[in-house]
This record gives sequence, structure tokens and C-alpha cells, in this order.
Amino acid sequence: MTNLWIYRETSGRLAGTDLTDFKVEALDGGIGKVDKHSDEVGSSYLVVDTGPWIFGRHVLLPAGTVRRVDMAEHKIHIGLTKEQIKAAPEFDRERHLGDPDYQRVLDGYYGGMSHRA
Repeated sequence: MTNLWIYRETSGRLAGTDLTDFKVEALDGGIGKVDKHSDEVGSSYLVVDTGPWIFGRHVLLPAGTVRRVDMAEHKIHIGLTKEQIKAAPEFDRERHLGDPDYQRVLDGYYGGMSHRA
């Protein structure tokens, strides 16, 4: 099984690049912009501010959901639909680092999806 928490080699992401404020595009349209991200080996992720689309909501997307990073246009294309993102577990600022129960919830939700294509 592929690790959800690492970027694909084919994503075009350049290690060390600040992805903050990059626009995020789902398979069926824009969902917001990157609020924060982590490049930590084995636990890389994006936190996306969904803005007016889902007012006041942030979602955490494992790095493995990233299909392509367009450095020229400052866009990140992910392999999920808007509906999948809308149904994703709520981002929990207090629990996202080091809480094994929260990690299991995220792994369970994102692990069963076909975002790797």
C-alpha cells in the first residue's frame, strides 16, 4: 500500500517549496487555498482553507492526495472531488499532530479512496 503521507515522485513538487497560499483544485473545481503545510518525511500534508465554498472550514489533506503541483500557476491539483473533500473529517488544530486516534480517522477516510490514479 502506498503511504498517504508522502508526495508522489511525479507530483512536480519541489522539496522545500513554500506552498502557502497556493490555490487547490479538486477533480471538479477549486476548493480553496493552502493555509499551512508540512513536508515532514512520512507525515506530509496540506491544510486547506475552503473560504466561502465551505465557510470557515479547514480540511487536512494527506500529501498522497496531491496529483500535481503547478509551480508556475501556484496551483495544487488533488485527486479528490469536491464532495469527497466536503465529507472529509473536520481539521482539528489541537489533535492533528501526534494524536493516534485522529490519525486513524484520517487514514480510514482517505485510505479507501481512489485518489492515487
